[in-house]
Amino acid sequence: MRRRITRSRAGILCAVLVMATFVGFQLTSLTGRDSPDSKNYLSYALRLSGESRASATAQAIDYTCVDEADRPLVRECVRKLTASTAYWTRHGNTSGMTGPFLNSRFMAIYEARPGYPLLLVPFIAVFGLVLGVWLAGVTVALAGSLFVLATLRAAGANWAAALCGQILYLTLPTGAIAMLPMADGLTLACTAAVALGCTLTLNGERRTAGTALVTGGLLVAFLARYSQALLLAGALAAAFAGLARYRKRRNRPPRPALDLFVLCGGLALAMQLTTYVLGWPSGYDSAQDLLTHHYQRPDVPDPWPRFLTAEGTFWSAWTDHQLKEPLLLITLALAACSTLRRPTYLGLLAAATAAGGVLNQAGHPNLDMLAGQRLIVLVWFLPVLTIPLLLTARPGRN
Repeated sequence: MRRRITRSRAGILCAVLVMATFVGFQLTSLTGRDSPDSKNYLSYALRLSGESRASATAQAIDYTCVDEADRPLVRECVRKLTASTAYWTRHGNTSGMTGPFLNSRFMAIYEARPGYPLLLVPFIAVFGLVLGVWLAGVTVALAGSLFVLATLRAAGANWAAALCGQILYLTLPTGAIAMLPMADGLTLACTAAVALGCTLTLNGERRTAGTALVTGGLLVAFLARYSQALLLAGALAAAFAGLARYRKRRNRPPRPALDLFVLCGGLALAMQLTTYVLGWPSGYDSAQDLLTHHYQRPDVPDPWPRFLTAEGTFWSAWTDHQLKEPLLLITLALAACSTLRRPTYLGLLAAATAAGGVLNQAGHPNLDMLAGQRLIVLVWFLPVLTIPLLLTARPGRN
């Protein structure tokens, strides 16, 4: 007797096909995605794998330089980076888990981000550096897409809408950034897990699992990029405080929004306390980093006026850039249409997540990164989680 293909089975098969297609496209480039920060994470991971600092630094340099088109350029790239690490070693950067790619104060930022290097360790141990880093990127990208799909399904979206969300996650900058050999992919996957946890809690189904996902997702994100996790937790706490107040004023039970406010707010406070106790770089350090070219010039006595001026300059230039390349503006307009047409708590959740990305970018108003999407990447959760709702007629839960 032929087994009937149900909608759920068909949806699962389609989700697998989407993921297989994504992996197929990623096979075209196993390397070539690194940024100037990648070598910091890779040297950290290699140190955790048991390599000496010198060996970890050399391997991270080789990974960075391997994509140069011809051999002389590769040698020149290796020579420059090796000379740079020797220079910073002579100038006091003689210890730590990361390679001495810059001064110790700047490298302390990456020393405080063990999450992604820890993720890389088993991949590197089994598959080697190049393939291991690529597979780690694929893993976190696919995990994030599955969390998005599950979030939409939990929010009442049909399979077509949920698959649309998965496809948007993988094809918009979230997918490309998730594949970078940096902490952002892990942070994105954790954010998607938090979105699922919040959804499960808000709709009253499997609240224990929802609480576990929110807590686990934010804590792992904290280990990956603590500043982004802190901002995300704060933005979510503010959103759920507003939702709880809204419900109470309309004589509706404020829980579970109130529970999520307490959870996210408590985690934000715990994160802030932890960073203070451990002495990790703070917002003040971020401002000095921007104004002193990675601490290579003397500290600015009062950085905030100049930092605020940099904010105004950055956002003006950022707006001009978006008008010239309006993909984000177009998707945000579609997200707004979807949210206004079908206002649900998922829109609030997506907006709060996007706010976390905007706040992260506001903490780093660097014109050199104007064309990049990495620091503000969480803003893409707004279209990813709301545009698919245009494809479903099922009522959302408020």
